[in-house]
This record gives sequence, C-alpha cells and structure tokens, in this order.
Amino acid sequence: MGTQETYSAEPGLPTPVTAAGQDALRAILERPGTTLVALDFDGTLAPIVENPDEARAHPDAVPVLAGLAPKIASVAVITGRPAAVAVRNGGFAGVPGLEHLTVLGHYGAERWDARTGTVSAPAPHPGVAAVQAELPGVLAAAGGTPGIGVEDKGRAVAVHTRRAEDPQAAFEALRQPLADLATRHGLIVEPGRMVLELRPPGVDKGVALTEYVRETGAGAVLFAGDDLGDLPAFAAVEKLRSDGVPGLLVASGSAEVTQLAERADLVVDGPAGVVRLLRALADQLG
Repeated sequence: MGTQETYSAEPGLPTPVTAAGQDALRAILERPGTTLVALDFDGTLAPIVENPDEARAHPDAVPVLAGLAPKIASVAVITGRPAAVAVRNGGFAGVPGLEHLTVLGHYGAERWDARTGTVSAPAPHPGVAAVQAELPGVLAAAGGTPGIGVEDKGRAVAVHTRRAEDPQAAFEALRQPLADLATRHGLIVEPGRMVLELRPPGVDKGVALTEYVRETGAGAVLFAGDDLGDLPAFAAVEKLRSDGVPGLLVASGSAEVTQLAERADLVVDGPAGVVRLLRALADQLG
C-alpha cells in the first residue's frame, strides 16, 4: 500500500495513506450515527506484557471509549480472550457511556453485553479438553524449554514463548508439534506475537466482525488490531468496502508483526497511539 505514516501526538485527526481509508474517515465524520468502532484488546487497547494474566487496558482507554461511544452507533471489542477476562482486564463493566459496549470473546464464540452484564456462549469444543490433557507431554517431548507458559482460555489453549531464553527459537520449535496436536483433536493453531493458540476452526475475528456489522446495520467501520489473528478482520473490512460499506483499517504498530501495517490505512504507535486516535475522533465529532 506504499509508505505508512505513524500517528503522532499532534492534535487533530491524521490523514489515512490510502484513498479507501480517506473515504472511510470522511464517512465516519459525516455519519457517526451509523459508525461501528471495533477494536482488538491485547496489543491494541492493552500493552503486550510477558504474563498475559497481567494485561490491562491502557489507563486512558476506557475514559476515551466512554467519551466516544455516545457519539457513534456502536463500540465492540473483538478478542481471542474469553469475554469475561477481557471485560475484567479492560475495566469495561459499569462504566457510564459504555452502556452499549459489546465484547466478542474467543473470536466471536462468546459475547458480553454491557446492558445485561452477562456472557452468552455455546458449549466448548471437546478437542480443547483433549489438547489440555496431552499438552504437558507434547511440551516435554519438544524439549521442555524453561519459560514456556500455558494459558487456559476455556475455549482455547495458548502456549506463550515470550519468557523463554530465546522466545523466537522456542516459538519455531513448537510450531509443528502443536500443529500436529491440534490436528489430532480437530483444532487449528493461530500464531501470534510469541504465542501459539490452539482453538476450534470456523471462528475468527473476520467472521465475528462481519456478523456484528450485519446485526447492527453499520454504515461505516473502523477496525484496529495488532497481530496475525486480526488479519481476518482486515480482510472482512476489505470485503465490506467492496460491498459499499466504508472501512478504516488501523494497525497498532509493532516491530514483531508487520503484516497489518502493510495493509493498514493508518499506523499508530501501539495502544497509546490507538487511544490518541480515538480521542481525536471523539473531539472531532464534538
């Protein structure tokens, strides 16, 4: 898409580097009452940390979202985390201004609505429990690298290598054993930023975003993400554009993952940059 520009702390909204992004931003400003702002959580609203249990939303994220949400049609957080965990770590519950926030957890398999404060979800895939039972043996057979962390996500299992002595080498060494384990139990492996997630097929952020756009009737979309798991949502926005729904693609910049920046209309400097962008948008909408 050409050279990307990083959003700076200067006041005012940045100019997207693509014509499609410029059209989308114009549509958002002209028709905020039909606009959906959809956001990933880790790496987009929350800084990446070594221990995923310690991830928390950027301190300004919730106030900024609470100021923006009443000015647009809808705000949704679309995450691979369980919905309840994202709500807890984000501090989204009971916030004035976020009464209509929706959190789509496990790539859309779970849903939390601020209005009811409840999570709705189908039964878990049986392969997840089978993988959990076999995973210790698989990790031991692969060398039992110190620092490997296993996160039980309820409907998925994530293996983190960030705290290993050589995170990238551990990541690469585990790719095939975990792919074989996932295949045996009808799951897939979703690679991310020093994490390999084993989860059921057929759900991703693109499906979740498309279905939510259809449900809400959104006439314009902004989606922001940072990792490989957000690429399906990018593809969904590109498909929406071809169907006549303007879409703005925002990459929460990272040196670890460049694929999103290459496809984005706008690159911002991590969660702090996402917050600045959303604040500028809220200010512009008055």
